[in-house]
Amino acid sequence: MQRYWFAITLVEYGVMFFDSIATRCRNAQAIVMKAHRLHSAVLPIWLIVIIRYLGILFGTFSKRGTNLKFWLMFKNYLKIAFRSLIRNKAFSVINITGLAIGMAGAVIILLWIQNELSYDQFHVNKDRIYEAWNRVSFDGKVMTWNATPKVLARTVERDLPEVEQATRVNWPNRWVFSVGDREQFLEGVQVDPNFLKVFSFPLLEGNPESALNNMNSIVLTEKAAVKLFGKEEAVGKTVRILNQGNFTVSGVLKNLPNNTSLDFEYLMQWRKANDDAEWGNNNTHTFVLLKRNASVAAVQAQMKTIKQRYGQDPGFNNWQMFLYPISRWRLYSQFEDGKETGGGRITLVKLFGTIAVFILLIACINFMNLSTAKSEQRAKEVGIRKIVGAQKKLLVVQFLGESILVAFIAGVIAIVIVNLCLPAFNQLTDKTLFIPWDSLDFWLSAVGFILLTGVLAGSYPAFFLSSFRPAKVLKGAFKKANALVTPRKVLVVFQFTIAIILIICTVIVKEQIDYAKDRRTGYEKNSLIYCYLSEDIEKNYSSLKNDLMNSGAALSLTRTSSPLTQDWNGQWGQKWEGKDPNDKTDFSIFVEDGGLGKTAGLRFVAGRDIDIAQYPADSLAVILNESALKVMKFNNPIGQIIEASGLRWHVVGVIKDFILSSPYQPVKPMLIDGPKGGLAVVHIKLNNKNTTSQNIKVVESIFKKYSPEYLFVNNFVDEEYAAKFADEVRTGTLAALFAGLTILISCLGLFGLATYMAEARIKEIGVRKVLGGSAFNISVLLSKDFLKLVIMSTIIASPVAWSAMQKWLQDYNYRITISWMVFAASGLVAILIALLTISYQAIRAANSDPVKCLRAE
Repeated sequence: MQRYWFAITLVEYGVMFFDSIATRCRNAQAIVMKAHRLHSAVLPIWLIVIIRYLGILFGTFSKRGTNLKFWLMFKNYLKIAFRSLIRNKAFSVINITGLAIGMAGAVIILLWIQNELSYDQFHVNKDRIYEAWNRVSFDGKVMTWNATPKVLARTVERDLPEVEQATRVNWPNRWVFSVGDREQFLEGVQVDPNFLKVFSFPLLEGNPESALNNMNSIVLTEKAAVKLFGKEEAVGKTVRILNQGNFTVSGVLKNLPNNTSLDFEYLMQWRKANDDAEWGNNNTHTFVLLKRNASVAAVQAQMKTIKQRYGQDPGFNNWQMFLYPISRWRLYSQFEDGKETGGGRITLVKLFGTIAVFILLIACINFMNLSTAKSEQRAKEVGIRKIVGAQKKLLVVQFLGESILVAFIAGVIAIVIVNLCLPAFNQLTDKTLFIPWDSLDFWLSAVGFILLTGVLAGSYPAFFLSSFRPAKVLKGAFKKANALVTPRKVLVVFQFTIAIILIICTVIVKEQIDYAKDRRTGYEKNSLIYCYLSEDIEKNYSSLKNDLMNSGAALSLTRTSSPLTQDWNGQWGQKWEGKDPNDKTDFSIFVEDGGLGKTAGLRFVAGRDIDIAQYPADSLAVILNESALKVMKFNNPIGQIIEASGLRWHVVGVIKDFILSSPYQPVKPMLIDGPKGGLAVVHIKLNNKNTTSQNIKVVESIFKKYSPEYLFVNNFVDEEYAAKFADEVRTGTLAALFAGLTILISCLGLFGLATYMAEARIKEIGVRKVLGGSAFNISVLLSKDFLKLVIMSTIIASPVAWSAMQKWLQDYNYRITISWMVFAASGLVAILIALLTISYQAIRAANSDPVKCLRAE
């Protein structure tokens, strides 16, 4: 047994460790406290329970006899375990492979879940940080959102004694930064000087107390500093921001962790020009840091009426504000009728947590089924051990030990699989997950996870094998009749039920994504690009437009307030003739300077497009979409007057609805204002007669002609529209991945069971062939029992999957109707996969030589 010596010695040391814990601890409480002292952090309760179990177990052995006697017994058990693994190589490989794949899948999902649960939890003041939100009734619905008035931060600092400080964060700005000849687009935010006191983003260089005190100071992330300065020190150096001036780098932040809700590459002080005291302008984020031991209820009561107290508009009478804690931003911020639903991203976390549990369970079920299926080979061993005095509990320990050994081998392989698969998984999920090799918590959790898997997988086989009666076993009469319902059949049905549920969910998610993708956008997004305006481009826009039109690269262009794929502005409170006094419709506001219809291919149902050149008064023109027309109820909309922001806008056209924001939601009422509303983007329709690369090259050269410092970056509208499906596509891909993983593990178990059944019925097959049975009939005989179980799984899985996906689809106003064909197709796929899995063994057994099968007779 020399080849087993090294492995046996390692396990002996492990047992001695647990034995030392047990012999030094007199009761269960002391054992738990001993486990706590292994590390300063609080260990998972399931790990403590396992350590306690093992300590008591091995301590009990030591008390019942001498240590030498125990070690001899343990070595004997270990030798038997290794011999059993080597004797049954095929089953051992299937067991270890199934467990390794299942454990690897569960570990990857658990790493993803840990990342999601840790969002924004690294801030020192996390328990005291809140974000201000609005809650107000519109059109009979209570709406909630987190854009607030700019004046709110200073007001709560002044008037609410429980508030320690408040800080504002505006919408991200994407500007061109230049250092010498080096230019980079960086996206960042303007914040109040106390931002780094509220949030714990550590500085590698600079002082967080003063880094943002100067109006011309800027703080860069480490990654942004490398982009601009390379390996040179950045603090104290000057950067130029196109159209904004020069700024001095006052600090370098450590790269942001991948579990933060705030994303930026630079921080700069809030521009005073951005300030206004209008309580009706909700256009910034306000974060509040409460004092220690402050009454949150008292603050919420004051926040509830703050807009009513300071706002002058009567519409604020039913307007409430509230504080939302940082711990719920990422996972729970889904509201319905003004109340948190408990849904949101946490639903996805719970879903994948459930999948992780099921994947591990399915892998363990394989072990249980194969172990009990091979029970005949261990039956005489159990019988003889019982006759010579072995107690049932010792047999249970022996078989549990064998399963833990298998789990340990599978666990090592699983860690290797996880390490190899993480880069691809990170790319799929857009995360930076990693294995914390240097963390004691990780290794303790890994050991506990392996032990838990071993105990879970080996529990049923251990009690099953140890329950054999010696008399029946040694007479060969221990086997039960083939019952209609057996634990093994139940476990196989459970495996394939989960697999089929995941298949159905994957198909429905894909159908929903395709359904939304096929929805008419209302505009022509192909060959359409947009660029952000700069000061120089704005000044020379007329000349730039002429050059682009004469170049042959552009068919048309127009300036707008935002990209066609983004809804930047909303407004309510407009006035028009015949308006219901109780109407509080929130309109999407879009701005153009003429030619949007031609550039984007909008369809007009009445009137015309805005045209400043031909109609100078069109600077105050407005176009309605069909949804806005339904709200305003104009019989003859052209020429109607709409009052908004102190201006009188005249309607010149009506367009068919087009999707500005989510393709899964109904189109909001929209007002497309003339250029008096402000412009920030230029959209360009490229000429399809040229290649895209040719067009882009020409457009870039013309932009550079009028703004040499301008860093030209084009954005394709069709690509941005496709990005709206990213979350759903990612969810669908993950569901497909886990469904495939579940099927693979289930089929490994099915293959092992089919192998065993073919071996167990080899003599029956020989007799049937001698009596004239065909290979086809014998293959059907061996396959039909398994196929019945898969069909039963389909019947159980279908209503469960239907209920789950109906609930998932409720979040989408624009959604599919689930067809019965999905369930039929998914069940058929599962049956075919199962049939392919077992057919090899069935056909191999059916074609075997009957002489060899019956030789022992």
